[in-house]
Amino acid sequence: MRLFKSIDDIDMHGQGAAIAAANPLRSPLPEAPSFQGRFAEWRDSLAELDWVPDLGVDIGSPSWFRGLVTLTALCAVAISCLPDFGPIAGHRADPLSGYRADQARSQMIAPLAYGSDTGIRMAATDAVRPLAESPERPSIELVATLGRGDSLRRVLQRSGVASDEAVQVNDLVSSAVSLGDIKPGTKIDVILGRRPAKNQARPLDQLAFRARFDLNLEILRDGDRLRLNRKPILVDDTPLRIKGTVGSSLYRSARAAGAPSEAVQKYLQVIGSKMSVSRDIRSTDQFDIILSYRRAETGEVEVGDLVYAGLERGGKPAAQMLKWQSGGRTNWFEASGVGQSNGELARPTNGRVTSSYGMRRHPILRYKRMHSGLDFGGGYGAPIYAVTDGKVIHAGRKGGFGNYVKLQHGGGLASGYGHMSRIAVSNGSRVRRGQIIGYIGSTGLSTGPHLHYELYRGGRTINPQSVKFVERAQLGGQELRRFKGELQKLQRVEPGAALNALKSVSAQAEPEREINRLNKPLKS
Repeated sequence: MRLFKSIDDIDMHGQGAAIAAANPLRSPLPEAPSFQGRFAEWRDSLAELDWVPDLGVDIGSPSWFRGLVTLTALCAVAISCLPDFGPIAGHRADPLSGYRADQARSQMIAPLAYGSDTGIRMAATDAVRPLAESPERPSIELVATLGRGDSLRRVLQRSGVASDEAVQVNDLVSSAVSLGDIKPGTKIDVILGRRPAKNQARPLDQLAFRARFDLNLEILRDGDRLRLNRKPILVDDTPLRIKGTVGSSLYRSARAAGAPSEAVQKYLQVIGSKMSVSRDIRSTDQFDIILSYRRAETGEVEVGDLVYAGLERGGKPAAQMLKWQSGGRTNWFEASGVGQSNGELARPTNGRVTSSYGMRRHPILRYKRMHSGLDFGGGYGAPIYAVTDGKVIHAGRKGGFGNYVKLQHGGGLASGYGHMSRIAVSNGSRVRRGQIIGYIGSTGLSTGPHLHYELYRGGRTINPQSVKFVERAQLGGQELRRFKGELQKLQRVEPGAALNALKSVSAQAEPEREINRLNKPLKS
C-alpha cells in the first residue's frame, strides 16, 4: 500500500485542490521550544509583575507580600554594604632589638625605677683617669614625714641619722611635748653635716618641725651635743560667732553666713531637742552659732566643734544651749543648768531573750504566776552590763533571785539583775552605762545559767521592752557658777571677732626716742 501519491498522479490543472482536500496529508509533530524561547517567556512574565507595589494598599494580598519581600531584600543588601569602622590594619614594625633597642632606650623619658638611661654609654678611652677619691657634699638637706603608726626615732634613722643621735633627739622632743601629740603627716626638716669618714653616718646638724599648733621645735648642734630650741607660736583662741536671720531656710542662711556644714547640722540637732525646727522656728528669728576657733600667727586655722547654739526672737533668747562637761560626760545644757539627752536603755547582756514579761508557768514551782522581767540566755560567766548610769542600792543574796544587784537611776527608774554567778560591784558605788556589774550564773530558783532582768518605776515592775526614757542632769553649786560664767563669756564675743587681724608675737614695738619722751606734755 502506498502512503504517498506520486506527484504525477495529482492533476495540477483541474481538480488538484479538491483532490488534496479529499485526501489530506498527515500534519507533522510540533517542535520542542528552545532555551532562548523559554527565557524570553520568563522575562516577559517577570516584566509584567509589579515588584514595588504600594504597601499601603491591598494589605495581605499576594502583590503586597511581593512588595514586602522586595523591601526586605533591599534593606538586607543596604545593611550588608555598611562600611567597617574598625581600625585599618597597617604595617607593624618589628620590635627593636640589640643595638637599636639600646639606642632608643637611651633617648626615652621614664623613671629611674623602671630602668631609664640617659645618653648612649661609651667605653672609657685613654683620656679617662680614675679618681683616687670622690668629693662629698658638705651637707644634705631632706624632708622626712611622720607616718601613721610610725615613731620619730625610726623616721630619723631612715633619713640617715645615727642611732645614738636619733635616741637623743627623741629624748629632747619628749621633754618638750608628748610624742603621741605629734600628728601623722608632720614634715620634719633635716640637715645632715659632713661625715668624718665614709664608713660613718653623717652627723645631725639641724632638725626643725611643728610639734603642736602653737609650738615649733628646733634642734641645733652645739659642739658635740644637740640643743633643743623652743619657738612658741602666737595662737588666738577667740571663738568664732556667727549670727544671722533665719529667712526661708535656716540651713541655707547659716551656710551663707559662713558656718561649716557640719556645724550647721549639729546646730539643727541641738536646737531640735529643744523645739521643732520645722514648726516653732520663724523666718524672723535670729540664729546664734559659736564654734571653737584657733588661729596661729603663721596663718594656720583650726575650726573646732559647736560649743553654743542659740535662737533669738524679738531680741530675747528663745533657746540657749551650751556644751558642758559634767561628771566625765559631755552634754548640752540649757542656760538654767539643766541638761538633757534622749536614749534607750542598753542591753544588759549579749544573749537572746528566752522568756518575756507577763504571765507564765514557773519552770520549778509548776504553777502560773507573773514573770516580772526578761530572761536572757547566755553561757556561764558571761558579763552583765548596767543598762544606764546609776547607783548600786543592793548587791548580795535576795531570795529566789540568788545573787542580785539593783541599780537606782534618775527619774524614779531602777533596774534589777538576778541569778548572778558573781557580783562585780558593791553597795553604794556608782556605775556607768555599759559597765560590768556581774556575771551570768544559776543561783537561786533557776534551772540553768541565765540573767533575770527587771525594770522598776516608782518601785513597781514594768515591761523593760516598752521603756524609752530621758536622762536629765542638773548643775548646781560651784559647777553651776562656772557654767554661768562660761555662758556669759561666750555671749560677750562679737560676731566675726575671731577674723580680725592677729598681731604677731615676733613684732616688737620700736624703742621710743629720748627726744620724743622729752616732748611729751607733763601730767598735772
